[in-house]
Amino acid sequence: MFNYYFDPTMVLVIIGMALAAFASFGVQMTFNKYKDVRNMRGLTAAQAARQILDANGLQNIRIEHVAGNLTDHYSPNEAVIRLSDSTYNSDSVAAIGVAAHECGHAVQHKVGYVPIKIRNSIIPAVNLGNTLSMPLFLIGLILGIGPLAMAGALLFGFVLLFQVVTLPTEINASRRALKTLDERQMLMGDELAGAKKVLTAAAMTYVAAVISTALQFLRLLLLANRRNNR
Repeated sequence: MFNYYFDPTMVLVIIGMALAAFASFGVQMTFNKYKDVRNMRGLTAAQAARQILDANGLQNIRIEHVAGNLTDHYSPNEAVIRLSDSTYNSDSVAAIGVAAHECGHAVQHKVGYVPIKIRNSIIPAVNLGNTLSMPLFLIGLILGIGPLAMAGALLFGFVLLFQVVTLPTEINASRRALKTLDERQMLMGDELAGAKKVLTAAAMTYVAAVISTALQFLRLLLLANRRNNR
């Protein structure tokens, strides 16, 4: 029996938020630990990214500087990798690891990595679910229309599906990054190990995001089901 003044399903949201916060704290702490560890070759992250792209026949991909801390990303539509203030001119193993990861995404697009194709194909459904899920859910909940609340909850499932598909994409990009850095001897020994720890910590933020969204999805289903049973 749900108490009117306390919704036990809020525990799921709290757990999800705690996991996300812990993962975010972990990646920031790990990055800070290795941002002062310089690579022996003296490469900046931007230079390393350029070498990786050129080695993979991606001379058309530009590298740009973008403001922010760890706001690094690859934009396939613009054919550009943007490296943040904390990455672009840094010669730390942490920055090079992050830059190489973004290059991994560019390579994925070039070779037609399947999860990337799946993720792109479901974007329209994800956008629809992200836009309509909560309005439908809340209207159904407030007006006591159980099927409408359930429809909203199920639409939110597309958001979860997108994050589930994104997870292997991010992990694979990191694996490609570490393999390239090792094979081209851009980082060696402890340097490579440091970059791996940074990318592993970053991957955990995506794992936490999937778990958090899954818990939110479960909560919506429980609440919608409760409305259906009234």
